[in-house]
Amino acid sequence: MTMYNKIHDPANGYFSPQGVPYHSVETLLVEAPDQGHETTSEAFSYYLWLEAMYGKISGDWSKFNTAWTTMEKYIIPSHNDQPTNDKYDASKPATYAGEWNDISQYPSRLDSGVSVGTDPIAGELKSAYGTSDIYGMHWLLDVDNTYGFGRCGDGTTKPAYINTYQRGPEESVFETIPQPSCDTFKFGGPNGFLDLFTGDASYAKQWKYTNAPDADARAVQAAYWALTWATEQGKQSQISTSVSNAAKMGDYLRYAMYDKYFKQPGCTSTSCAAGTGKNASNYLLSWYYAWGGATDTSAGWAWRIGSSHNHGGYQNPMAAWALSNVNALKPKGSTAVSDWSTSLTRQIQFYKWLQSAEGAIAGGATNSWEGHYAAPPSSLPKFFGMAYDWEPVYHDPPSNQWFGFQAWSMERVAEYYYATGNADAKSVLDKWVSWALSGTTVNSDGTFQIPSTLHWTGQPDASFSGTGMPSANTGLHVTIADYTDDIGVAGSYAKTLMFYAAKSGNAQAKSTAKALLDGIWKNNQDSKGVSVAETKTDYNRLDDPIYVPSGWTGKMPNGDTINSNSTFISIRSWYKNDPDWSKVQSYLNGGSAPVFHYHRFWAQTDVATALGQYGLLFPNG
Repeated sequence: MTMYNKIHDPANGYFSPQGVPYHSVETLLVEAPDQGHETTSEAFSYYLWLEAMYGKISGDWSKFNTAWTTMEKYIIPSHNDQPTNDKYDASKPATYAGEWNDISQYPSRLDSGVSVGTDPIAGELKSAYGTSDIYGMHWLLDVDNTYGFGRCGDGTTKPAYINTYQRGPEESVFETIPQPSCDTFKFGGPNGFLDLFTGDASYAKQWKYTNAPDADARAVQAAYWALTWATEQGKQSQISTSVSNAAKMGDYLRYAMYDKYFKQPGCTSTSCAAGTGKNASNYLLSWYYAWGGATDTSAGWAWRIGSSHNHGGYQNPMAAWALSNVNALKPKGSTAVSDWSTSLTRQIQFYKWLQSAEGAIAGGATNSWEGHYAAPPSSLPKFFGMAYDWEPVYHDPPSNQWFGFQAWSMERVAEYYYATGNADAKSVLDKWVSWALSGTTVNSDGTFQIPSTLHWTGQPDASFSGTGMPSANTGLHVTIADYTDDIGVAGSYAKTLMFYAAKSGNAQAKSTAKALLDGIWKNNQDSKGVSVAETKTDYNRLDDPIYVPSGWTGKMPNGDTINSNSTFISIRSWYKNDPDWSKVQSYLNGGSAPVFHYHRFWAQTDVATALGQYGLLFPNG
C-alpha cells in the first residue's frame, strides 16, 4: 500500500490529467517508447494488475473498473478510430509486403502476386459481438501529444495514437521515424509518412494499429486475479462488465496466433501454401497482430495481419488457461475456447522445446525467415514447421538477450502451475528456477545481482510437431554475460519464485524472493517509489543518423525537417527543451555518460504487486 499510494500520488506524476499511466514519470527516456510520457499497452495492463491487487487488499473494486474503462477509452481504438472495418474481406486479409534486414530496402513494395490465406475468425467475431471493429489495444500512445500529430491530423487531441517501428529487425529505436496512426497527409511528405515504409503506385489516407499480444494477455491475466479475489469477497458482480470485456479481448487476441499473411506453417518461399481455415494458426502468441483501413468510408477498404514471428518471452499460459477453463472468461467466439485450449498445450510445448540445457528459455521460431518467407538454413530444427530463431523480431539489441523476458514469461508459467499444479509447467520451472537461482546473489546488506545479458549458442536438439512434450535439449546453451540490480525485473523474478515456492514447497525460491524484496525495500526506496542509478551509455546514439531515402523530404508537426540528413534528435528538436537534456548533450559532447533514476510504471507495479503477492501467499512471512 505504501507503493500503491506513491504511484497514485498526483505529485509524483505517474498519470496524465486524463488518468492515463505514463510509461515513466521522467520524460527523457528512450527505450522501446522513445519518450517517457508516451505510454504503452504494457503500462495499461500493469495498471489493471495494480488495481486488481488493490481490490483484493481493500475490497474496493471501483478502481479496477476505472482502469478498464480508461484503457477502453484511450488505447482501444473506438469505432470512429477504425471506421471502415465493415469493408474488410476475410478472403483477402491483406496485400503482401516483405520485411528486410537492411533499413535501406524500405519502402517495401506491395506485391499482390504473393498468395495470402483466408481469415477464419473474422466472421465468428462479428457474429459474436455484432461489430466489425477490433477490440484490442494499440501498443503506443503519445499521451501529452508531444509530437503534435493529434487525432487524424487535428494536431491537438491527446492522447494521440502513434507508431514508430516499421522497418525490419535492424531498426533500433534510435533509427525510427515516428508517425501518426491515422495518416491524413497533414504531416510528413506529400503521402504523409506512408511512402517511407510501403511502396505503392498511389497512396490513400488511412488508419492502422498494431497490437502487442503480451500486453493484452497480461490484461486477461489481471482480470483473472480480479475475478478470483472479488469472488472470494462475494463482489464478483461489481466487476462483471470488466471481466466480460477481458474475455472479449481474449477473443480478438487470437489474431496473434496466425501467420502474418495467413500462410500455412513451414514456409520456405513466398509461393508457399496459403492457409484455409485454422491451418494458418500456430496457436502461439506472436509478436503482433495489426489492422488498418481507409479513412474515407465511401471508398472503404480494410486489412488485417498476424505475425510470423514467435518469441518465448511473449507467451502467457496463465491467460490461455483462464480463457479456456474459467467460465466468466470464456470468449463468445464459437471456436475461441478450443483455440485457447490448444494454445495452452502448444505454449508449454514451446517452452520445453526452447529450454536450454541450463534451464533458460531461448528465443523462438518463425514461419517467415528474414521476414520474407526465405528458406531458413536447412540445419535449423523446426517447431510445428517454424524455424528456430535465437533472436526473433529484432536484432539491435538481440531480442532475447534481456533476462526480463525470462522473468516476465516464467512468472506466467509459475502462476499457471500455482493455479493448476500442471506437471509439464512444473518440469519447465524446476529447471528454470534452478538456473536462475544459480545466477542470483543477495548480499547481507540487501544489495543484489540477478542475470542481465544472456548469450546463446547451439539450437534445440530436434524438430517437434507432435503430442506430449519435446525431449530435453543437450546442444542448446546459455551463458550469463553480465548482471543487474534492475528493480522491475527483480520484482517480476521474485513473483516467479514465490508462486513456484508456494506450490512446490521449494525453500530456496521462497527465501530468495523474500530477500530480493527486502533488499529493494531497504536500499531502493525514494519519494516516488523505488529506483536505482542507471548509467545510459546507449544515449550516445541520440544524434545518430536515421535512414531517409534520398530525395524524400517532409516535416514533423513542429516543423522539424525530415530528409536524408536527419538524425534522431533533429526530428525531435523539442527534446532539447527537456529539463534533463543538458546531461545528454554533455555526454554527446564527449563528457561522461548520464545517470538517471527512472520510475517506469511497469517496474513500480512489478515491485508493488510482488510485495502484495508475497503477503498473500505467505501471510506469516
